[in-house]
Amino acid sequence: MNARQPLERQVPGMNCQGCVATMRRAIQARDAKAEVTGTPAEKRLEVTTTLADGTLDEALAEAGYPATGRQRHERRVPGMSCQGCVGRMRKAIQAEDPEAEVVGIPDEKRLEVETALEGAILDRLLEEAGYPAARASQSAEPSPAQEPERPSAEETPEKARVPEAEEGDTRATTRRLSISGMTCASCVKSVQQALERTPGVVGAEVNFGTHTAQVRGSADPDALVRAVEDVGYGAEPIVDMREAEQARAERDERDYRRRLKGSAWSLALAVPLMASMFVFHPQPVGSGRLYWLAIGALTLAVMAFPGRHFFINAWKNFRHHQANMDTLIAMGTGTAWLYSMAVVAFGPWLPEVARGIYFEASAMVIGLVLLGNALELRARGRTSDALKRLLDLQSRTARVIRDGEEREVEIDEVREGDHIRVRPGERLPVDGEVTEGQSHIDESMLTGEPLPVTKGEGDEVSAGTVNGKGSLVYRATRVGNDTRLGQITEQVASAQNSRPPIGKLADKVSSVFVPSVMIIAVITALAWFNVGAEPRVIHMLVTATTVLIIACPCALGLATPISTMIGVGKAAEHGVLVRSGDALQTASKLTTLVVDKTGTLTEGKPEVTEAEVIEGDEQDVLGLVAALERGSEHPLAAALMGHAEARQATPGEIRDFDTVTGGGVKATSADGRALLLGNARLLEEADIDLASGREIASGLEQKARTVVYLAVDGRLTALFGISDPLRQDTIAAVKRLQADGLKVVMLTGDNAHTAGAIAREVGIDDFRAGLLPEDKHAEIERRQAEGEVVGMVGDGINDAPALARADVGFAIGQGTDVAIESAGITLVRGSLHGVAAAIEVSRATLRNIKQNLVGAFGYNTLGIPIAAGVLYPLTGTLLSPMIAGAAMSLSSITVVSNANRLRLFRPSAEAAGDDRVNPQKQEDAR
Repeated sequence: MNARQPLERQVPGMNCQGCVATMRRAIQARDAKAEVTGTPAEKRLEVTTTLADGTLDEALAEAGYPATGRQRHERRVPGMSCQGCVGRMRKAIQAEDPEAEVVGIPDEKRLEVETALEGAILDRLLEEAGYPAARASQSAEPSPAQEPERPSAEETPEKARVPEAEEGDTRATTRRLSISGMTCASCVKSVQQALERTPGVVGAEVNFGTHTAQVRGSADPDALVRAVEDVGYGAEPIVDMREAEQARAERDERDYRRRLKGSAWSLALAVPLMASMFVFHPQPVGSGRLYWLAIGALTLAVMAFPGRHFFINAWKNFRHHQANMDTLIAMGTGTAWLYSMAVVAFGPWLPEVARGIYFEASAMVIGLVLLGNALELRARGRTSDALKRLLDLQSRTARVIRDGEEREVEIDEVREGDHIRVRPGERLPVDGEVTEGQSHIDESMLTGEPLPVTKGEGDEVSAGTVNGKGSLVYRATRVGNDTRLGQITEQVASAQNSRPPIGKLADKVSSVFVPSVMIIAVITALAWFNVGAEPRVIHMLVTATTVLIIACPCALGLATPISTMIGVGKAAEHGVLVRSGDALQTASKLTTLVVDKTGTLTEGKPEVTEAEVIEGDEQDVLGLVAALERGSEHPLAAALMGHAEARQATPGEIRDFDTVTGGGVKATSADGRALLLGNARLLEEADIDLASGREIASGLEQKARTVVYLAVDGRLTALFGISDPLRQDTIAAVKRLQADGLKVVMLTGDNAHTAGAIAREVGIDDFRAGLLPEDKHAEIERRQAEGEVVGMVGDGINDAPALARADVGFAIGQGTDVAIESAGITLVRGSLHGVAAAIEVSRATLRNIKQNLVGAFGYNTLGIPIAAGVLYPLTGTLLSPMIAGAAMSLSSITVVSNANRLRLFRPSAEAAGDDRVNPQKQEDAR
């Protein structure tokens, strides 16, 4: 039997409760226990029934009330754990229906979708996105008897720490792998394709800069490792990012020393050998053959030991029908060595012009490439400094109070609800709420605010911050990756692994680069053999070998990810968390920035400055206000609640509470009176006369107050004037944005008088007031249609549609989860200076990436033809393989060094010290 499910329909023909009754009879004829509620004013029908979507629509059509194409679906999604999950489901659904509205409540595992799609199509899209909805038998909430017993922390520490690794877990999660064996962009492509072909994988990104892969989907970690190993590379799941980063640093240091040592041995043979050619270079005949035979053996030793990995990796790639940079190095040096040995073996029978020996070239190329690899490793190790600093903010242990005694436990053993003691000067291990004591907390490493913040009982504290001189006991509310610091670290790591669209060209070229170079080398050899100058065989060998060696897929592979990593890290240092490379690139092209007023230009901490009760007793009125607003998170609601509590008003009893988007709230009092609390539009749409309060409202608006109206039983009862002061740095930030070439536009739901006063004060010429969320969405669409590239800054649920519609959304870090999830960039602080810093960093990053790509493409475009001998008719000489090897190594080092220049970048207002979040410097200062 099907489980009962809530369904919602838009029914244009519903005009009264008589229409509702007719539809109720039609539905209950098929499901006698169905619950049917209609709201004629909104043309909305809500049904809780066992009927399928199609059956419900048939019943409504037969009753003469067909539903419109758009339907409201509700699904229980067990794998939904955060607003990031909601964002991925929204993206999958809107790919089929761009107008679909998707809202998720992770705590309740509930997804609400308003769409034109059929229920079956919706279920298929959710499953393809890696978030299958619960089956009908699972959709009902389990009874207490059915509720599975939760394992204790002591019983399952690993599963508690890494929930995505649970057996049988089919949720879409993000997993990270450490990849070994990659040497160039072609390797990246091979690994990425192998991961994307794995069943259950929704998407995969491989970063050559960090040698990591980020995989989204429900695939088993073992399957991912096998997929990578099957194409000839190594993989290992990353469980703890701090340990993984430390292991990577240690591995890179070992590789650095090994390659430096290998380079020294190789060059120790190659340099003297090359120098001796000017004074001693015997022909490979007679005793000269023994000399060259010994040199050949020494060169073979160089290839077999310091250069061993080039040949091993080339063989692995050959077995898997692939080719990479190792293939080119192995072919080039191997060909030179084999030809030289053939000359030594058959020297007496070869013409003198064919007796060229290139042992020194093989040894020199291996030595120079190893030296380049070592220098590249050292330079590349500095690119993830920002992530390392964030990881260093995480404590390894916590002092937990259990059973009345304090004990120090590993950070992974801390659970929600634990009470934790923090001594003076210690770093807080997890997020929580203070239960005992008072102190000043230094939050500068997370928020950038330089002054310590006083914390006492009931206040929230965050992991990674530092306690002052007092002692605190607090209750853990978020642990592990759920802490604010954990989420910031996760977002930085994810963004560093993402790729801006500008890098797609390099990805496409790198996928065919090595095979193309091999083909060019063969064509070059054939051309020289058939029509080249004498000695043809020598020229053929030199040009083909040089083409193989000079080609550098490494530079292409490093051009984008290294700059992206440093750019994202640099943004994080300035309190800007970039969600993806796409957002990073688009931010650099913005022409218009749309800002909300409340919480963006203003503090977002409004206060009631005037209260005018027109009818009734003040305490009764404030009691109704408190009852209406006590469940809301809106800043204006907090102001009204604070005002009511300050006057010790007792909240009244209400029922039928509902939120009106862009208007306010409505409910019914215990004695049946209709209650409305919100803006003028809300009351006017309910045909309530505002004449008695118009003069008062006008006076408040002239003072730049936001006016909130209360109506009881159809009559205007009270008005409240609410003031929300401007942020201290708003005016300077707006000027900075305008100086950066952006047009700043304010869109607000507030009245025109208040909006105009705020706009004039901050220096914004273009503003629109009295807007609903859909109006903001439409305004952004209009500007985009006119060719503007639009960014949006907001902090509330009502801003989410506009944030999602904008080319780049900037969410205030203290805003709602829905707003943050809808945005491409999150500001840890609320300051608009963060937006300016994000745009300036993104422009610098994109400029750096373009320089890298021009350098990488330019090097290969010029280097390969020169190696093939196009300049021979003019110069009469060919490029030496040794010079080609040096040039190849230098190209990679140049790209990495240029990317590291970003580390020195300083946004325009940094000197003011108003947007920095640099944990390391603040640590040093302490």
